[in-house]
Amino acid sequence: MSGSVQSIRGFADILPSRTPLWRRLERIVRETLDGYGYDEIRLPVVERTELFRRSIGEVTDIVEKEMYTFEDRSGESITLRPEGTAGCVRACLEHGLLHNAQARLWYAGPMFRYERPQKGRFRQFHQIGVEVFGMAGPDIDAEVILLSARILRRLGLEDVRLQLNSLGSNAARAAYRQHLVTYFQAHFDALDEDSRRRLQGNPLRILDSKNPDMQALIEGAPRLLDHLDEESRDHFDELRRLLDAAGLDYDINPRLVRGLDYYSRTVFEWITDRLGAQGTVLAGGRYDGLVEQLGGRATPAVGFAMGLERLVALLEEREPAVAAAPHAYMVLVGGPAIAVGLPLAERLRDALPSLRLRVDGGGGSFKSQFKRADRSGARLALVIAEDEAAAGTVVVKDLRSDAEQVAVAQADLPARLRELLALNEIPGE
Repeated sequence: MSGSVQSIRGFADILPSRTPLWRRLERIVRETLDGYGYDEIRLPVVERTELFRRSIGEVTDIVEKEMYTFEDRSGESITLRPEGTAGCVRACLEHGLLHNAQARLWYAGPMFRYERPQKGRFRQFHQIGVEVFGMAGPDIDAEVILLSARILRRLGLEDVRLQLNSLGSNAARAAYRQHLVTYFQAHFDALDEDSRRRLQGNPLRILDSKNPDMQALIEGAPRLLDHLDEESRDHFDELRRLLDAAGLDYDINPRLVRGLDYYSRTVFEWITDRLGAQGTVLAGGRYDGLVEQLGGRATPAVGFAMGLERLVALLEEREPAVAAAPHAYMVLVGGPAIAVGLPLAERLRDALPSLRLRVDGGGGSFKSQFKRADRSGARLALVIAEDEAAAGTVVVKDLRSDAEQVAVAQADLPARLRELLALNEIPGE
């Protein structure tokens, strides 16, 4: 075999220069969810294929074309998860988390869909998902939407817009589906290939078509909001009143249907114009029938998922990612210096948990090590040669100013670093 091995198309490496933004994003989301009283659940990446066929829907693009599905050694069909909600419901049922109880849960991790890679869309992508079970009223829909708004606001993403719609009850949606089929059949010649395929299986997905040649036809289609059952209409009206009272702006988008079969009533998306065709950065809605569909008791549920790659892309436009530089770089010249320096570095990490300290490895001359210290981006160089090792001192050199270097006793070094670097006692994220 010749040549280097490359990553699989659509499976991207996240390099050290970008991970600080990822960590910041994950930290903010985790802190916000903790603040709302949501509990983390960790789920497997692989599930039985049947789980997604029963939940997402047989005629969705995900199940038909995009899932990574294969047989294991026992011949069982298993699938790399394309989304997180179905697995979360499965876990709740399996472990009795919904028995006479409410649950507010969140999870994070990679998802997998075999689709055309493009900006903000990969075959392995990362999501944070939020799921709430056991509450049927519009108040929890409002909380979930306000929670999503707070996350985006804390990230500094002020130019995203909230779109809102209601899909109504299953019965109302079934009746509306017939109106939709009748309308599109009357304009069959104007439908593109995907829409013709969806017409009998999942006609609501035609409304979500991005084909510009279809937009005029879609605009003329019957509106789902005009065919809601009374209970769903009241639910949606109250949700809007709650969001209005909270001062949250939104647009009603009657074409918003979401791509998964299990949604009912409230659906929402946060969108942006800054990512081309992949403009949705966070989306979700209510799925009251899914728990029962997967073998549990009828349980109301609502949630959302956010795509981390897309959020990071938005953050990078405003603040380019830069790897966190060490606070200090330890230069060790000679065997005695190494013998002294390594244990000293550990004592410094004990005394200053927030200190980012890199110790030179591999030896080399003082000059070569100093060059590596400068390239690391560190603020300070901590130099120990044979004389310092014998005297129990460390030379502290500020690499980013003209300040004079000073010799500091090893015992005094933690206090001096705390003063120079203004370090907190708690490790940074």
